Amino acid sequence: MMKRLKKNLSRILNSKFLIVLILLLASFLRLYRIGDYMTFLGDEGRDVLVVYNILHGHLTLLGPTSSVGGFFLGPIYYYFMTPFLFLFNYNPVGPAVMVALFGIATVWLIYYISKDLFNEKVGLIASFLYAISPLVITYSRSSWNPNPLPFFSLLTIYVLYKGLKKSNLKYIFLVGILLGISMQLHYLALFLGAVVFIYTLLRSYYFKKLFEGIKSLVVMFLGFLIGWSPFLAFELRHGFPDLINISNFVVHSGNTGPNLNYFSIVYDVFLRVFGRLIFAFPETASFKNFSGEVIFFWELVVLVFGLLTLGLLIFKLIKSFKEKEVFEKYFLLASWFFVGVLLFGFYKKPIYDYYFAFLFPLPFILLALFLDALRNIRARRAGIIVAGLIVVGIVFVNFYWNTFRITPNRQLNQAETISRFVYDKTDGKPFNFALITGGNSDHAYRYFFTVWGHPPVTIENSMVDPQRKTVTNQLMVVCESIPCYPLGNSLWEIAGFGRAQISGHWNVSWVQIYKLVHYNSPK
Repeated sequence: MMKRLKKNLSRILNSKFLIVLILLLASFLRLYRIGDYMTFLGDEGRDVLVVYNILHGHLTLLGPTSSVGGFFLGPIYYYFMTPFLFLFNYNPVGPAVMVALFGIATVWLIYYISKDLFNEKVGLIASFLYAISPLVITYSRSSWNPNPLPFFSLLTIYVLYKGLKKSNLKYIFLVGILLGISMQLHYLALFLGAVVFIYTLLRSYYFKKLFEGIKSLVVMFLGFLIGWSPFLAFELRHGFPDLINISNFVVHSGNTGPNLNYFSIVYDVFLRVFGRLIFAFPETASFKNFSGEVIFFWELVVLVFGLLTLGLLIFKLIKSFKEKEVFEKYFLLASWFFVGVLLFGFYKKPIYDYYFAFLFPLPFILLALFLDALRNIRARRAGIIVAGLIVVGIVFVNFYWNTFRITPNRQLNQAETISRFVYDKTDGKPFNFALITGGNSDHAYRYFFTVWGHPPVTIENSMVDPQRKTVTNQLMVVCESIPCYPLGNSLWEIAGFGRAQISGHWNVSWVQIYKLVHYNSPK
């Protein structure tokens, strides 16, 4: 009895030690030099500007604009950012740290859920592979509204499983709230909602509890309204402009993506979900120095592993069909994967990696199940060796393509350096500001001016400002597009300033800075 107790205690301590190591590794990969690696361009500057205003009493019911369609998300991400921007004394690193913490929490959640649904080894393998995935790490080191979605999608799926299993309406209501939060992070959470809807209906049919399933969906919908309520409050107040834009986008948007049929899109998504996430398969642009044979070989490797993993899942579904408790777990994963991936076939626009955020944890759990199954085959020793070699291979590839190989972009430092130079050249006097760029916006620079208490004056049109009071005596121009010719540029911030002459010109960091004054005024 004592011997067995000691053995169990030793096993528990070992597993706790391993998950602590995994979490420490995940923390290092996400937090090390986060300020140097984080993205900080116009969109990130816009977000911290909004949060700065929230901290100064200007609350909002709208969030960031969507990447396509021109409509807005809900504001929840801004309110997630708020305490972190405050705690970091308005340093934009704060919200990036928040995203990293969500990423670390997702690693732990994968471990906990996989252990609860299957076993501890599955949890350790899945969480470890997720912790070292370069693509996952990249999206865990910058403040951007889709980046916390893996945490909320995984939590939604798990709470759904628990709520339906226990017929607990509180859990089911929470699923709706989590879906509402997810929808405020990115509209691809609609796919997550479809997973929840289809799984709930099919599960209720399988257990012959159709009425209970419908009741659960009603309760979820009520929770969803609560989770999405900030956005809905804005829509109700303003006549549903964004909901109208969303419906118009869905109905009238044409095919602006690759000319692929449904199955080609699904096949591409299938490869990328496994290849980009688990095997660190690089983007085509990063793979340009490799021969077609090498690319084909790696695609074949990804395809084989993906099919073997899904083959095991389907085998488990068939084998456990009459074992309801076991079947329910595998059916949950199958619904999440197949509904999530197959829906992409209807999306006819470019599909970016972050669109898979609601699926991020899933391929790691599926692969961990496959590796655990290898460990339990008849030729146990051979299975363990093969599983070990696969893990070693994945670890090698992941660390080979790890983002630390890339020189840090230091975008935050560059934006602050450029902003400080402009700030100093204004001599503390009112100024107008313009950015000449290929596709960025000026919010990153404006954020620092605002925090330093010297925001630029925005030039209004003559209908709003007939006396041109918003036109100051100096216009500071940052040129990100080189060569740069600010005089006579059609950009409104420059054209609205009026006829000008160059008073100063400097090269700072990677940009050029011009100081313009009114024509014939003293330089």
